[in-house]
Amino acid sequence: MTATIVTIGDEILIGQITDTNSGYIAKAFDHIGIEVHEMLSISDDGKHILETFSRLQDNTDFVIITGGLGPTKDDITKKTLAEYFEDELVSDPKVLAHVENLFEQFTGKRQPLLQTNIDQALVPSKAEVLFNQFGTAPAMWLQKGKTVFVSMPGVPFEMKGIVDNVLIPKIVREFKRPYIIHKTIMTYGMGESMLADKISDWEDNLPDSIKLAYLPSPGRVRLRLSARGTDKNILEADIASQVETLQQLLGSTIVGFEESESLEVVLGKQMTQRRLTLAVAESCTGGKIAQTLTSVPGSSKYFKGGIVCYSKEVKTQILSVSELTIAEYSVVSEQVAIELAQNVRKLLKTDYGIGVTGNAGPTTDDTDKSVGIVYIAIASAQNTIAMEFNFGQPREKVIDRAVVKSLEMLQKEILKNVE
Repeated sequence: MTATIVTIGDEILIGQITDTNSGYIAKAFDHIGIEVHEMLSISDDGKHILETFSRLQDNTDFVIITGGLGPTKDDITKKTLAEYFEDELVSDPKVLAHVENLFEQFTGKRQPLLQTNIDQALVPSKAEVLFNQFGTAPAMWLQKGKTVFVSMPGVPFEMKGIVDNVLIPKIVREFKRPYIIHKTIMTYGMGESMLADKISDWEDNLPDSIKLAYLPSPGRVRLRLSARGTDKNILEADIASQVETLQQLLGSTIVGFEESESLEVVLGKQMTQRRLTLAVAESCTGGKIAQTLTSVPGSSKYFKGGIVCYSKEVKTQILSVSELTIAEYSVVSEQVAIELAQNVRKLLKTDYGIGVTGNAGPTTDDTDKSVGIVYIAIASAQNTIAMEFNFGQPREKVIDRAVVKSLEMLQKEILKNVE
């Protein structure tokens, strides 16, 4: 089965807001075996909406629409649906009662509604109403020919409530769907082209039922295996067999599986299991290492804190980096990175310390090192290591790669020290 997601709203097309609804819906549909073939964003224009509906009619099983269901005059999705289905809008008493109840809860008393609020209960007479417990605009389910049209409000938390609690359960009950199985393998420390070359023969011999996708980002590449069919057990066995072969080929390059197994998640598990603690001293990364670590629930068990030492004064006065070291080697140097890592570890009394200093760009400030040069040090009670990297440009790329490489180096040190 296939679906097309249509978001309606000029605010998306002019970049005023970012469409997050489509990704959420697509992920929910993928979990129940429905392939999303298109994601469209269109304007608040009745003619444009009708043309889009007409083009999609009978060419996809589901058209999922978000947006344009509010109480103001520019919210025209409901009227346009009625026009497309040659229908009329009627008041739904259950929706109206819900709207009245919401306003009573909000104001603390029952009072007359504005006409715009009353009109939220209007729906096409042919529509099946999908209850929106979090807002006044109901979702609507209509079918024409081979295609089901589902219109939902664009407010993300309202849309998510409808998708999770009403739409997906209804589709699962009423439609027979194939299984789609994904397995995402997280790899670090090997670029996309090198990775592709290493697993080329394995990839060429994948069965037709399994597809491989490369999903690169700074410092890491996700490999997603996807299988589609009617027998879930066979699909899972086929995927497991291919993953086992891939593990033999890539070894320690693989650090985890699935979307939740990012490097920071894997690292957190390893530190928690070994009861290790960490502190960071960040210059050019500006706190992003700490942000990445603390995005993992439960990270307070191992991450004690960090210091963003952007200025020379913070490096010397708070983290006790030697003035002589800076004078001889500059603030962007291996020696400064080492002192940052060692001193933040001592200051916050942790097992490990990370020190990062570099030139993210576009200027080089008080150093002769070129833009993109970053020094990363990892300190423990046993030893300290430091490495120089040239992450190139632009600024965002340098910062992201420095974060990933810092965590990668830390993980290798942890594993080395316990072997």
